Amino acid sequence: MPIFQILGGGNRSSRASTYPGNRTTSSSAAPSTAAAADQHNGSSRSTYPGMRAAAPMGPLGAQPPSAAPPRAPTAMPTAAGPPRHTNNQSSNMGSTSSSTSSSATSTTQPAPPSSNPASAAPPSAASAPSTATSTSRGPESTRPGAFAVTRTATGPAQVYRVTVPAGVSPGSEFTVHAGPRRVRVRCPNTSRPGQSLQITLPPEPVTHHTPLKMAPLTAAAGSGGGGAVQMSLEVRNVNKAASDSGGTAQTFLVTIPPNIYPGMQFTVDVSGQRFVVTCPPNAGPDMKVRIVPPTQREEPMAAPKTQVFEVAVPPGVGPNEPFALVANGQRVLVTCPPNVASGQKIRFQLPIQELLGHIQLSYESATGGWCRTIRVTDMRFQWVRVNNNSNSSTSTNKLKEHDDEGDNPASAEEAAADGTRASALDVDAMDKFDFKRSAYVRKLTYLEGNDARMRTGTIELVPAKDAVVDSKLVVHNRTLVSYADIAAVQGKSLEEKTQWFHNICNQLTGAWEDGHIKIAVRRKYLLLDSVDAIMSLGRDDLRKRWRFEFLGEPGIDSGGVTREWFQLVTEQIMDPAFGLWKSSVNNQACVTINPSSGISCPDDHLVYFRFLGRVLGRALFDRQIVKGHMARHVFKHLLGWPITFEDLAAQDEDYYQSLKKLAQMGDVSAMCLDFTVTEENMGAHSEVELIEGGAMKEVTTENLVEYLEANLRYQMLARCKHQMTELLLGFFDIAPEPALTVFDSNELELILCGLPTIEMDDWEANSIYSGCFETKGRQHQVVQWFWETVRDDFDQEMKARLLQFVTGTSGVPSRGFAYLQGNDGNIKKFAVHGMEVGVYPRAHTCFNRIDLPIYHSKKDLQEKLRASITLSAVGFDME
Repeated sequence: MPIFQILGGGNRSSRASTYPGNRTTSSSAAPSTAAAADQHNGSSRSTYPGMRAAAPMGPLGAQPPSAAPPRAPTAMPTAAGPPRHTNNQSSNMGSTSSSTSSSATSTTQPAPPSSNPASAAPPSAASAPSTATSTSRGPESTRPGAFAVTRTATGPAQVYRVTVPAGVSPGSEFTVHAGPRRVRVRCPNTSRPGQSLQITLPPEPVTHHTPLKMAPLTAAAGSGGGGAVQMSLEVRNVNKAASDSGGTAQTFLVTIPPNIYPGMQFTVDVSGQRFVVTCPPNAGPDMKVRIVPPTQREEPMAAPKTQVFEVAVPPGVGPNEPFALVANGQRVLVTCPPNVASGQKIRFQLPIQELLGHIQLSYESATGGWCRTIRVTDMRFQWVRVNNNSNSSTSTNKLKEHDDEGDNPASAEEAAADGTRASALDVDAMDKFDFKRSAYVRKLTYLEGNDARMRTGTIELVPAKDAVVDSKLVVHNRTLVSYADIAAVQGKSLEEKTQWFHNICNQLTGAWEDGHIKIAVRRKYLLLDSVDAIMSLGRDDLRKRWRFEFLGEPGIDSGGVTREWFQLVTEQIMDPAFGLWKSSVNNQACVTINPSSGISCPDDHLVYFRFLGRVLGRALFDRQIVKGHMARHVFKHLLGWPITFEDLAAQDEDYYQSLKKLAQMGDVSAMCLDFTVTEENMGAHSEVELIEGGAMKEVTTENLVEYLEANLRYQMLARCKHQMTELLLGFFDIAPEPALTVFDSNELELILCGLPTIEMDDWEANSIYSGCFETKGRQHQVVQWFWETVRDDFDQEMKARLLQFVTGTSGVPSRGFAYLQGNDGNIKKFAVHGMEVGVYPRAHTCFNRIDLPIYHSKKDLQEKLRASITLSAVGFDME
């Protein structure tokens, strides 16, 4: 009995009859081809701003049919109907190059069209089988799309007879032509010029280009839309079974080895593990089938040796409640066991080799704040809010320690001498929503999609204290990143962290000799061709080497073509005129997701967001720069950082201030509010409920907190939930999330968008002064210290961070600082405001203004300014 449930297979005739858009004869396809050509003419783009009208192109692969509902272990549909126009190819399992490798005794090859019922379709007048392969000089070199490029050496060795040229001495080399090949031969010691030699050459490698066809998106729930199709019953059952068992579903495409027929068993290597699979009915050699491995729960990271710590439970901590400890220089999160009260001592273990650094993956102010720390139970990262002003006399406990061999614990004096102490810190339970302190983190749950290459998922906002992320990255049973690695690098400079991250990416990138992906696009239809190509790649393909080609142009991609592609594609897709993104209310230099993108691109706007997510993830891999600065909360969602009301202020200052005034009112019932918001889409107003039945629920003093929380959830995620889901899914198709935990949101922007070119003379010349600096302006001593610090002491990174701190983005207006805009779209120059009271500088991004206290020394200004800029990543309010 097979270990896996085998899903896939079927026969060609049954699939062809069930696919709504399948063309069965050449004659029936002719009218469609003409109609398609008429639609491809680019004029249809005027129908709506972002319409994905198909562009004219040469012969392309056929659209694969869908399968009839299967019964295990027979076939299941591997793709649903295409959510696109006539040029949009749907899933084709046989065309993907992301299939996992087979056992050592067989070789995985693309399935031939004649023997792959899961992918082949009858060719029409305008299409050819999508799994056909050809050499590099084949007809596919003139048409757009993504191609899996592999090199194989098949056939017998080739024998030639050549003559040693005149003037060649024994032992020296000479060049000859052997058929179409030019080779170098070493003259034997026994041979002389004019003599004949027999040479044997290995078979010449043949380059195969396998065209890849687009995989459709699968909606996690509902009937789909925007380019996503409804999830099939079989895939829903797979996801439900995984959820019920407490794991995550994952399916794989595997190729049946040669000479394997229904009922016969073969071995496959998937995700670093080897399994035995039984070939399902209606399947055979070289066919691709989809397998569902048993759901596995992730086990805590094991350690060969541990250290046991003993600490007293702090006052106020009850059973099953968490509290934080600083043990041996690192912060950990411990849960109080049942039947243990405050004051009693408990013990916990940590791996000895992991006690290497300060595990503190965020910055916190002197008054406390959200920080990421290690959870002792499973060594995963969790967000906690720590109150650093807790009574240290009652919460600091000396440690006793053991090793795993049962040695006696060291004395408290010895522990103190070794520097091993545990300071128990108050963890804010945050049971109720608080306007100033509460925070939420997006939670992304992965689900399998109808096509194994294109998973789906759901997203929601959860309290920050409930958000966790893996602290290790394991690939093929090899740990590339552990939490000790993250601890060692997270406190380093941005350049060092970026170098470390790219080293991880290099280890994840497939070798060139294992095959690469060629992406051919036409400049006139750049975005359309690029979406079709990138959305046809499986997750393995996304981490292979990419090579770009602009059709009709002689350029060879040695880096410049790739760089141009990333900049042109992101510039087009993030242009507010396209309709998917819009300018941020607070900062015209930033863009945020357009909640009405479904109106601008009704047929496939979600496809674009999945595509952009993949592009951003690949840009990180390839060290490429993208065009377009996203709003701060989008970067926080990408990294899984806490979202607070300060982020709402950064997005829409007026909206934030109106909510803040409500929180300060004595009686809000006089405002006659309910739990709804009014949205304006293209001049039409609609009412949206913040909670179920919100139109019938009045806002009162008693439920005001609930109303504020509902507004934060809606503005930060709910209004663009589907778009954000696809953006994140595409991003994490490539980017390894554990390795990203070393960055903050500001750093991620600098990596993706690049360090700006800042002209200090232009910056100073176009700055204004107010408050205590209004009279003297540039001549004030504190202002002089400020500009001297920025000009002389700050490198490019810190200058960019200062710009982020004050304006909300590192972007510099193309025409210089004289055209810096505010939240109303009008010119608001960089302002330096002097204030008599305060310790740390403060920023007002909607006004492009920094408030500087009147410092008494340049050193004091430098320290406080640098601290504020660094802490701005999480928006802490420093007092």
